Amino acid sequence: MIVTPSSFSSRTFSSGIPDVSVRTSADRLHVVISVNGYGEIFNEYLYPVGGLVTIEELDILMTPYARRLLVAPTAINITEENVDSSGEATTVSTLLLTTDVIFCIADTGTTADDYCSRFFLTLLRGSKRTALGRLEYLHFIGNETASVTASYDDGSSQTFQATRVGGNSYYSTLDVSADRYVSEGKGLVSYTVNAGNRQMTFEIDPEASDAAPILRFVNSFGCEELIYCTGKHVVSPEYKRQQVRVGRNLRQYDIRETRTFKADTGVLTVAEQNWVDDLFRSQEVTVFNIYNGVPTEGKAVVITSSKSEVSNEDDALTRFTFDYEYAQRNHNVLQLQREGRIFDNTFDFTFN
Repeated sequence: MIVTPSSFSSRTFSSGIPDVSVRTSADRLHVVISVNGYGEIFNEYLYPVGGLVTIEELDILMTPYARRLLVAPTAINITEENVDSSGEATTVSTLLLTTDVIFCIADTGTTADDYCSRFFLTLLRGSKRTALGRLEYLHFIGNETASVTASYDDGSSQTFQATRVGGNSYYSTLDVSADRYVSEGKGLVSYTVNAGNRQMTFEIDPEASDAAPILRFVNSFGCEELIYCTGKHVVSPEYKRQQVRVGRNLRQYDIRETRTFKADTGVLTVAEQNWVDDLFRSQEVTVFNIYNGVPTEGKAVVITSSKSEVSNEDDALTRFTFDYEYAQRNHNVLQLQREGRIFDNTFDFTFN
């Protein structure tokens, strides 16, 4: 039995699992694919054509499991068997392929081992702008102790231990919100998160612009990130009405409301431009509201359209726009935490 590839790397992205080809002289192959936590997900006898069996589209098979687990320990057991005239099978040889399949729908241009050792699980390549009062999360494969070096307006710096708030034995989630690195009497300018060879810098927006909407989305690695939009925000309700005349009177018998929100990201840096596109391809988006200065999870929403044009003109200021609406059928959403507001909590403090 000649198998290509003869082995997998210790980590493999779900979007980059190669086809497995087996050159064999046996009568059949018994192929069993197992995922830790789910047991056997594939158990079939495959018969060679011209001495060859190819197991294709493993990415399609594995992606749903990797999406749920983020890291799916996977084993592919291939057994060669000969079958005699009575139907009795005899094992010729076996081969076991193992790998940790990491959820990823992006083409990273490198191996999973290389990417995970050098980068956090985000498409943002460069610094991210943030402000006091904003939640920020970072995720990475591994369990190394992470540190944060904060820089202040008086030229001093201070190192903190990053706060791990989630994960398991395979990956870690850090809360790297700016409020954790405030020092009395000093103005926070920026801070850099370090975990092994991974590094991400957050720059403080001195204007602390109001953000609306605040959206949490699941990125291309299956991890949650937050985006704070600082541009114009508009709500546009639409009502579809059905009427019928009963006797002499016209009556409404069905009114369906769709609240469409139109959002503007605000001006984006070059690094943020590619990153924000990850919001538009996300299948899971939730709006966050601000209650007493604290971001709080709100309703699930669906992005229905987006425009993300980028120009190479020197004076171009790039900003993306998009529309979204509540995922739930009932769009008559009442916000009890903030009475007297003309819109709802997806709007910022400008709208009092």
